[in-house]
Amino acid sequence: MPDETDAEPTTYTVDHHLSDADRNIHSAWDNSLEPALTIADGDVVRFECRDAVDGQIDVETTAEDVLDVSFDPVHPLTGPVYVEGAEPGDVLEVDLLDLQHKGWGYNVYFPGEMGLGLLPEDFEEPGIHIWDLQGDVGKFVNEIEVPLDPFPGVIGNAPAEAGPHDTLPPRSVGGNMDVKHMTAGSTVRLPVEVDGALFSTGDCHAAQGDGEVCVTGVEAPMFVTARFRVRKDLDIEQPEFTTTGPFTPTGHDEPMYATTGIDPDLMEATRKATRHMITHLHDHRGLTRGEAYILCSAAMDLKISEVVDAPNWTVTAYIPESIFPEESPAADS
Repeated sequence: MPDETDAEPTTYTVDHHLSDADRNIHSAWDNSLEPALTIADGDVVRFECRDAVDGQIDVETTAEDVLDVSFDPVHPLTGPVYVEGAEPGDVLEVDLLDLQHKGWGYNVYFPGEMGLGLLPEDFEEPGIHIWDLQGDVGKFVNEIEVPLDPFPGVIGNAPAEAGPHDTLPPRSVGGNMDVKHMTAGSTVRLPVEVDGALFSTGDCHAAQGDGEVCVTGVEAPMFVTARFRVRKDLDIEQPEFTTTGPFTPTGHDEPMYATTGIDPDLMEATRKATRHMITHLHDHRGLTRGEAYILCSAAMDLKISEVVDAPNWTVTAYIPESIFPEESPAADS
């Protein structure tokens, strides 16, 4: 984690608070929705965001209970916010100022028959881990601790096409992008397609590995504080952003264990790299395969290492060694 003593001092005042009351929540992209809030260019808003399945999971939820979780609907989003002066063709610039979890979160994978996640065929039964979130650290099994760098999984504007639209796929105006580097201190730029932009956010994650492979990050109810600016001097087709990461769990270069997936199909190469990492964590770190799958979704990074040596491409999966207690089995044991 970056040293907090190096952080810039807080220099903003919150102009608006948008709670997670029902009147401020919606679960589809739809430009006909009435704004929950209207703000001026430059205003700061503090959003209260529910978890991804809208309270169906809590700290007492078991794997058996997961069978009863409904996805109809999913992604309760806080908003929409109408930004005065924003017009189609503009860019809404969103400075992510602060993200604050509420002390708990969860990772879950669903029954394989649902076809969710990267490896549904490998996990017939559901699984869950309830995370104890203590400041900047999430507690896993076997004394494993995962650094937390919260971000909103869903962050976007309403699309121009009449809705309603499903929140699961990301869109050119943003949405369910699940980019783990959109952390506090980042600036996200979103194309505007409707008057006022109609911005919403939610599906917050306290931590996430690249790919969100088991279909969840560390899902957590959260507060998101952001400043909004209308940029008429910019022209972008899809979301862009600036960020300082962190690009490793600690924010510094550190030892990693990596597995590779090699295949003529990039998705299959990703599956292979992930399966190999699950096997490594099971064989050498004492985790069940289900626990390893969850840990990969919370803390594993994926990189496309090579796409020029046809007919096979290489995807590499990385797990930081710093998350394991010193007395845990060695990676090469």
